[in-house]
Amino acid sequence: MSTAKGYAALAPKAPLQAFSFERREPNDDDVVIDIQFCGVCHSDIHQVRDEWFPGIYPQVPGHEIVGVVTKVGAKVSKFKEGDRVGVGCFVDSCRHCQRDVDAEQYLPGLTQTYNDRDADGQPTYGGYSDHIVVKEGYVLSVPDNLPLDGAAPLLCAGITLWSPLKHWNAGPGKKVAIIGLGGLGHMGVKLAHALGAEVTVLSQSMAKKDDALRLGADHYYPTNDPKTFEALAGSFDLIINTVSAPIDWNAYLGLVKVDGTMVLVGVPDNPVPVSAFALIAGRKSLAGSMIGSIKETQEMLDFCGEHNIVSDIEVIDIKDINAAYERVIKSDVRYRFVIDMATLKG
Repeated sequence: MSTAKGYAALAPKAPLQAFSFERREPNDDDVVIDIQFCGVCHSDIHQVRDEWFPGIYPQVPGHEIVGVVTKVGAKVSKFKEGDRVGVGCFVDSCRHCQRDVDAEQYLPGLTQTYNDRDADGQPTYGGYSDHIVVKEGYVLSVPDNLPLDGAAPLLCAGITLWSPLKHWNAGPGKKVAIIGLGGLGHMGVKLAHALGAEVTVLSQSMAKKDDALRLGADHYYPTNDPKTFEALAGSFDLIINTVSAPIDWNAYLGLVKVDGTMVLVGVPDNPVPVSAFALIAGRKSLAGSMIGSIKETQEMLDFCGEHNIVSDIEVIDIKDINAAYERVIKSDVRYRFVIDMATLKG
């Protein structure tokens, strides 16, 4: 066992504080990673505050992890000491299912990077820490040209938008709308633009128009203006809804073309009513998508390397994490907080 330093919530809704804990000794198929940066995802807040399902405490959050390999097991073949790597939202998955092996996130046996239990029944601890031990098959290569701090949010925000964009064939000749320009939405704009789609941002007000256009959007419309829904009726092949706030899904389905799709990646607190007429009138689909597979994530990272895509970030000291959580809740970040884990050692 090795002693790790990190930050944890010791109980539901408790503020995060300095915390020491034990990491397992690496097995033959494990990679040991010195964590240099970790992104702050809104789902970290939901889980730390026990808002989605019963949590495991003490809880060390963080699943947008990037760093450098410091040790590899005897059977590891893909990585070596000094490699730049990342770890996303899960660190193990079903070892028995033969179907859909490139969709681990939807199979039984998925083990989250934190707030879960591993195959031995021990709690998993995430990336708000100085190092982590992960099976080789769940470690990703980070392209050399991408700065590690900006690349960290790609491991969740990036793949969460990449997976539906690719699955529903976003690209040249396709009109894509992104609802919400936050940590998820801004990555959707960058990726959809790089894929060659015509990109529209649908945001509550005009406040983020300049940012949206800078990030690669072709169009920007405020959703607090009823005329937006008249002007854009039946316009989009694909809409990706990144927001968790309660909005009228029926109104947005009115913006989808015949045979088009609206995909949900945000998670509202309460059920949202959907009218059958919003779907059947245009053979429209309402779908969901959750993160992405290991294969998809590596493809996304490689694509980002080719196109020099990273997240727009604000780097913070680990000691400021509780204040950062409050700012995330208020949407007071453009567009992702990333913790500099060197501050953990200070």
